[in-house]
Amino acid sequence: MKEMEERTVKKNKYEIDMCNGSIMDKLISFSLPLMLSGILQLMFNAVDIVVVGRFSGSQALAAVGSTTALINIFTNLFIGISLGANVLAARFYASGREKEMSETVHTAITLALISGIIMAGVGLLLAKLALELMGTPSDVIELSTLYMRIYFCGMPFFMLYNYGAAILRAVGDTKRPLIFLIISGVANAGLNMILVIIFHMGVAGVGIGTVISQLISCILVLRCLYKSEGCYQLRFSKLRIQKVYLRQIFQVGIPAGIQSTVINFSNALLQSSVNSFGSTAMAGYTAANNILGFLYVSVNAVTQACMSFTSQNYGVGKYKRMDRVLINCLILSVVISGVLGCGSYAFGTEILKVYTEDPKVIQCGLEILSMTTVTYFLCGIMDLFPGALRGMGRSGVPMILSIIGTVGTRIVWIFMLFPQHRSLKFLFISYPASWLFTIVMQVICFYFVRKQVHAKGRERMMREAQAK
Repeated sequence: MKEMEERTVKKNKYEIDMCNGSIMDKLISFSLPLMLSGILQLMFNAVDIVVVGRFSGSQALAAVGSTTALINIFTNLFIGISLGANVLAARFYASGREKEMSETVHTAITLALISGIIMAGVGLLLAKLALELMGTPSDVIELSTLYMRIYFCGMPFFMLYNYGAAILRAVGDTKRPLIFLIISGVANAGLNMILVIIFHMGVAGVGIGTVISQLISCILVLRCLYKSEGCYQLRFSKLRIQKVYLRQIFQVGIPAGIQSTVINFSNALLQSSVNSFGSTAMAGYTAANNILGFLYVSVNAVTQACMSFTSQNYGVGKYKRMDRVLINCLILSVVISGVLGCGSYAFGTEILKVYTEDPKVIQCGLEILSMTTVTYFLCGIMDLFPGALRGMGRSGVPMILSIIGTVGTRIVWIFMLFPQHRSLKFLFISYPASWLFTIVMQVICFYFVRKQVHAKGRERMMREAQAK
């Protein structure tokens, strides 16, 4: 047992030994590339919007913008499942179960390929119908359908990249996925300018640029896995679905995917309430929500770190270190979200001026930011406990609690409280209120699961001592 605990799992300069030594510096080293990846992804997405808006007109801009929520709903489930692959791979890697690790890698990549092909088919066949059901205006629906169909052609590449990056995160490698994202993002921006500005391809040009950039990131991550040495090396001849690993991936991944999808639905409800205030409030919300997106990817990086570190330490039976990981993650998340949240509000006017010069829109945006940014540390705390629980292979209960706490609170707020107090500020108090309520439930759940895990660990140690 002691030999296992002292075993160093780091194999090369890109990996992080999550099971030994100091914790905080390794959490930062793991989280920072993830944070930068999320921020860069948002910036690259913004380039799409800016290029098509400036050079193809408002209809093209509306066409691309109208697909965002729908694409998120379609993809969130499968992206959530990749978390299951991350947790399982991290557990096997840390405990030195190389055969199981290799088979998990090949099962995950095969799953990514199959799910990507299914998503491509669904997108091509159902794009127009889904857009019609969402009430997409008739003057942009044809362009929206075209963009969505082209976008979904890249789904196999999108899925393969995300699952490949999840495997790399499982061994502590967040630096190379960042490099791959930078390369593909720069390619995307360059292709947008060539296809939209020079060849005047409009929406189709943006879609094609996105697909090609997804292909580039896919090739880079698969090449990385192929050239890796050891148990997470990819060999295409070994690609197959093994049910025993698929089941374990689904146990963690499907609840995470469902949680993300349902929360997106609650955000859609919130959007409808904002719409009732008119176009000025809608514009203010769009800008404020974009700022919140930067906050989200920053704290989510810490959640991802918590999940990976917990999973590896769970795999080698280091339960006390798991507690230290969570405490360090709580400190890191509160500091990051506190600094960025307070900074976003303090400089809110200046930041919002990047999006618009309209003082009324800026005022609406500031009202929303006043309720959501300074309190954003609550969101970071709320996400950490489910992350730790997923790292221990418990994903179902935190999913239910997140849906009840976040979605339930917002539904009650929107339909019961908001009609009596119609203002943007009051509407967005639902954010910190739902975060706080969910934290209470998640902490209680974590307490009982932690107690159970530690008890099992003590029993195992006693059995091993008796066997000696």
